[in-house]
Amino acid sequence: MPLVKIDMIKGVRSPEEIKKVADVVQDVMLSTFNAPPRDRYQIVTQHEPYELICQDTNLGLARTENLVIIQIFQQGRNTATKQATYKELARKLEAECGVKGNDLIISCAQNTKEDWSFGNGVAQFLTGEL
Repeated sequence: MPLVKIDMIKGVRSPEEIKKVADVVQDVMLSTFNAPPRDRYQIVTQHEPYELICQDTNLGLARTENLVIIQIFQQGRNTATKQATYKELARKLEAECGVKGNDLIISCAQNTKEDWSFGNGVAQFLTGEL
């Protein structure tokens, strides 16, 4: 059950373009990250340009206003799955949304079954409902 946060600079993309980015991310979550069907939890946030400060960590990456930051909160994916997901996100976001690799930052954070409640104040992974 990945929870995906997508951050970008406000005013750079139209509502349709923002939805396309979110749809591409979801496609990769299903095809490469092995998310279950009907498992779409995304938060898209737009920021003023001065609110996203992302240097290149001495990698020579020139960032632009097209910057997209993706944070994936998940459990149980191995290194190979994560790396395949990074690669596929970069490929599809460039091909379908024009997001160049230098403007894509992805972070994947691990959590556990006890860290989720999908409603009603219940930890459904722990109760066996999921």
